[in-house]
Amino acid sequence: MTLVDFFSPIDLKKIYPQKGYYTSHLGMKIQAYSETFPDLEGDKPDIAIIGVQEDRHSIDNAGCGLGPDYIREKLYLLNEGPYATKIADLGNIKQGESITDSYVALKTVVRELIKNGILPIILGGGQDLTYAQYLAYEGLEQKVDLVVIDALFDLDDDITQQNIQTTSISYLNRIFMHEPNYLFNLSNLGYQTFYASQESLRVMEKLYFDAHRLGGLAGQIEVAEPIIRNANMISFDIGAIRSSDAKGNANANPNGFYGEEACQLCRYAGFTDKLTSIGFYEYNPAYDDNGQTAKLLSQMVWYFIDGFYNRKKDFPFHPRSQYLIYKTSLMHGDHEVVFVKSKKSDRWWMQVPYPAGGSKNERFHLVPCRYEDYNTAVGGEMPDLWWRTFQKLI
Repeated sequence: MTLVDFFSPIDLKKIYPQKGYYTSHLGMKIQAYSETFPDLEGDKPDIAIIGVQEDRHSIDNAGCGLGPDYIREKLYLLNEGPYATKIADLGNIKQGESITDSYVALKTVVRELIKNGILPIILGGGQDLTYAQYLAYEGLEQKVDLVVIDALFDLDDDITQQNIQTTSISYLNRIFMHEPNYLFNLSNLGYQTFYASQESLRVMEKLYFDAHRLGGLAGQIEVAEPIIRNANMISFDIGAIRSSDAKGNANANPNGFYGEEACQLCRYAGFTDKLTSIGFYEYNPAYDDNGQTAKLLSQMVWYFIDGFYNRKKDFPFHPRSQYLIYKTSLMHGDHEVVFVKSKKSDRWWMQVPYPAGGSKNERFHLVPCRYEDYNTAVGGEMPDLWWRTFQKLI
């Protein structure tokens, strides 16, 4: 299958700086599709950038489909880090005749890139494109752990199977109701309580999904690291960043993550061995004074790339000599909780056993955790993360 038919080339004249690029700039390093489509088979890239000019189902944020080229303009001006990047920019996915056509195109492109060992960075477009990003995993025959960084849950309480639509504020309904269901876990980072209905909170709790308030992460962004480390795919809504740092969104909020926190989240994401795709959505250049939000987004992508090229490759656990095993007994002695610590990165995982008959090939499921979870178990109590994960394995 050739992917070039899905893309329109980049007009480099629109983003090329007046003084040109320095040799250290990413604009001189990225293989961009302006005339010749990048080779994805031979000397293939590690990362592929994809623009998606689709905003028909972005609620109250029309114009965000124009965002990808504005982000590129700023990204290409950033310097390469202390590593040799192999990045291709495939251009922009053409808007389909119908929005379903756009979803099919993005799904197909993301799926083929992942199958070929190339990590796609998606520059949207509306966040409803997360649904297409998710569908790419359907043919890969694997369960998906999804992390959404957003001020809202994007769940419509009034939607049923009969009237379901895919929009930037209801795409999670489509993901939840999709058959076959291959979503194992959903984690939301940065939701703001006054935007979350009690029904949405009950749904998240009932499904044993994770929801982390903005206030719970403020000043301790490192709490998000093991949550992100568990992700196969990430969807980042630019509206999760406070408007003082990112105005380029018609639905911008006065509260949200600081710009430097957003960059740290992206570095955690790049650092994650398990992650195979990430999407940045809802950036609207019409609301972006002086290109500030495009600059921030380009820096977020830079930090993601920096994390990617600094991966420790300590998951899965081979060789075993690179890990320390810790066993703890709970207060009543009826359970033993096993923890694994990487000597390479000092990161922690927790073993959660599969219920009887739950898995033919493995005895336990490994979930990223924090040192605090280990301390909780040492104190004789079952970590909440262990219990929630076990319930999903049943």
